Amino acid sequence: MLTVYDQLPAGLLELGPERLHEILPGPTLIHLPGRRPAPLFVSVLLHGNESSGWLAAREVLRKSLDNGLPRAFSLFIGNVAAARHGLRVLEGQPDYNRIWPGGDVSARPEYTMARRVVEEMRARGVFASIDIHNNTGLNPHYGCVNRLDNEWLHLATLFSRTVVYFTTPRGVQSAAFAELCPAVTLECGKPGTGVEHAAAYMDACLHLADFPVHPVHAQDIDLFHTIATVKVPEDTRFGFSEVGCDIEFATDLDHLNFRELPAGTRLGRIHGNRDICLRAYDEAGSDVGRHLFDCGDGQIRLRRPMMPAMLTLDTRVIRQDCLCYLMERLPPPA
Repeated sequence: MLTVYDQLPAGLLELGPERLHEILPGPTLIHLPGRRPAPLFVSVLLHGNESSGWLAAREVLRKSLDNGLPRAFSLFIGNVAAARHGLRVLEGQPDYNRIWPGGDVSARPEYTMARRVVEEMRARGVFASIDIHNNTGLNPHYGCVNRLDNEWLHLATLFSRTVVYFTTPRGVQSAAFAELCPAVTLECGKPGTGVEHAAAYMDACLHLADFPVHPVHAQDIDLFHTIATVKVPEDTRFGFSEVGCDIEFATDLDHLNFRELPAGTRLGRIHGNRDICLRAYDEAGSDVGRHLFDCGDGQIRLRRPMMPAMLTLDTRVIRQDCLCYLMERLPPPA
């Protein structure tokens, strides 16, 4: 499933994400030389409808054509087939950000491909890893890390003072690469936005010689820890003011993202006096939904103060991934 190039294919930088299939047969890893040999690794389009990563990488590469790159650059372009249709994944495909080492083991070719990418970058002595994403709700730009070591936090705060530490879900790209080098996931807002920010960040990382050894200063970081992934039960109908649904969420639900909400905040209503509740899976995979949500009296309310991220109004994304993540603030690193 993996095509590897040691140079940019002709015409590639002229294409938007929906046309990459015209040149690339599928997932593609492109190695380009730079003045410093240890490569910066960047992955884009792990979800085919999240275009900002490719648009930013294209901008950086266009500018490098005349003067070369300050550091070797390895670019992984993921789900080209889904990008053609503007979809997160195609029917029957696994999520390209759940196939990496450290997650479920599978004989499917996508998992073998991801392992090959990791091993190839291990052999090349990768300097740092950046995985670029978009989301469908109203969220600020922020960085995510799987370790709280200084290098990881410096890499993240170079993009945003808002940093999220997470250990689940498993099988994500950044966690696999965290075994090799400092690694970060960038969340760049809605698809097609945040391109200039991501490109400037990528360029800054290409110019880094090394990472500071001192901790990130407390005034330079807002650090949060993801404690639960929230899902709507599969047998539950839900919507936003739709008639006949079991759970009705507010039409402005995504406005609650990255707001520290007090206990008692209402997220939705339950119709038909059904004994249902949202599911919330902690880092051990246990459903703690009824510990985090009060689903009595036909309402869904927070039992304790929480900050949500990635709340979305996109019902397809909610079914394919989740309703949101719940976070708690962490003290700045010492």
